[in-house]
Order: sequence, then structure tokens, then C-alpha cells
Amino acid sequence: MAAAFLGALSGPASGKEDARLMVSGSTTLLPVAMGVAEVFLKAYPNSRMSVSGTGTGEGLKSLIDGTIDIAGASRDILPEELALAEGRGEKLARHLAAMDLLAVIVHPSNPVSDLSLEQLEGIYLGRYRNWKELGGEDRAIVAINRDSSSGTFEMWLELVLKGKHFRRDAQVQPSSGGVSYAVGGNRSAVGYVGLGFLNSRVKAVKVQGVAPELSRAKDGSYPLSRELYFFTRYPVPPEPEKFLGYLSTEEGKDVLRKEGFLPPEAPDMRLVP
Repeated sequence: MAAAFLGALSGPASGKEDARLMVSGSTTLLPVAMGVAEVFLKAYPNSRMSVSGTGTGEGLKSLIDGTIDIAGASRDILPEELALAEGRGEKLARHLAAMDLLAVIVHPSNPVSDLSLEQLEGIYLGRYRNWKELGGEDRAIVAINRDSSSGTFEMWLELVLKGKHFRRDAQVQPSSGGVSYAVGGNRSAVGYVGLGFLNSRVKAVKVQGVAPELSRAKDGSYPLSRELYFFTRYPVPPEPEKFLGYLSTEEGKDVLRKEGFLPPEAPDMRLVP
């Protein structure tokens, strides 16, 4: 388990304290959880919160185990996770948090600006080993991957690798921020991150001729788009319900947009499955 951030957020001390709220899971949703937490604590200044990024798989496991209240997830719940919840007698609710997309990133000096899904699959399966095979420089390709507990990795595995095992020499990073940092420091590297993790250190390439823009995710033209979720137990306890309610406020939507996500058009909570 790799923690991207762990911190206690609290309002001013007083004689009355609301229930403690613990949020963990997807590192992609970590900036959203932290931003909404700041808004939430303005309305409930006596609340205490812990926000961390441990990966989608770990977050869902912790929610099922009862050690956290809200799990961020950059994919839907897996059958084995659902079976674990049912075995524990737990019912879960899935809350649509945002629309996101995976951006494929390279070093800014890399002349390659467009890759097909077949080429991306070939890179991560090891069929392509040198950038010159893809119209780039004569330079070995360094593939950067997410850890297997990540919902981001699960999406890449499904949409790009079609369930096939990635190349053995791929480097693994525990967070999207780590992928962005690694690619930005290596002229030979390629990786994939949520849109909110793009910065001046990396260059996002087109996929199938389509640029990674949220409008393209919404209209379905960008091939690597996804929904992001928060999961809670069901019935939803009062504190998580209050916290997630802030996602649909204008302040909450501003947090989502600031982090590069598309807010849901309307709140969407569904019992799992």
C-alpha cells in the first residue's frame, strides 16, 4: 500500500466535535477529496477529517473492512470486491464523482504527438521498443505503469491492453503524480495519468487523432475516458452523506473543474450492484 498523502484536517477547536470522517482510495481523486474537504470544513468547522490516497483497491478494501467512511475509486467495483462485501454483510452505494480521461504523456522534447491504441498496446506489451519505430528519435522506450491496485491501471489494462500482461521491464509508480514526475524527467519515457495531473513538465499526445480534452470525453470521441466514483456503506451514514453533498454545490463543482474533471450533470447514487 502506497500512501500519496495522509493528513488530518480539522476546524477550530471547540467544546463540540462532529463525527470523525475518513476518506481514502484513488490517488486520482485525492485532490478532489482534499479540495471538497476544505469546503466542507468551512460549513462544519468542528469536524475532523483524514484524507489519504492509497489506491482504488486499498480504498475499497478499507471501506469493506470498516476502517474508512468513503472510498475514492477510479473504476467500478470488481466482482471479487463485491463478493467480499457481501460476505461481510455490507451493502455499498456508488456515488458518481466526476468524468475524467486518461492522458498519454511523453517528455516535451519527444516529437511523437499522436499514438493509436494499437501502438500504445504494442509499447506496453513490448512489441515496440524504440521511438524510431513510431516516428520518433532513435531512443529506447521507457514505459511507466501504475501499480496493480490502482483504478487507473485497471482502466489501462481494460481499454489498452485488453487484459494482456504488460512488459516485464515497465517501471511502476504508486501514484499519478509519480508517473507525471517520472515522465517529465526522462526523455525516453511514456506514461498515462488523469487529466488533472498534466503540467508543463510533460506533453500529452493525441490518441487515435483526438486530443485529451474533457469535451471529447463527454461526447465519446476520446477513447480513454472514464467515470470516477466515491463509495460508501449503504444506507449512507450522515457524515459521508453531508460530505458528498458538497460535490453537487457550486463550490464542489469548482473544485472538480479546478482539478481538471467534468462535474456530473446531476447527483447519481446507486446501490451496488
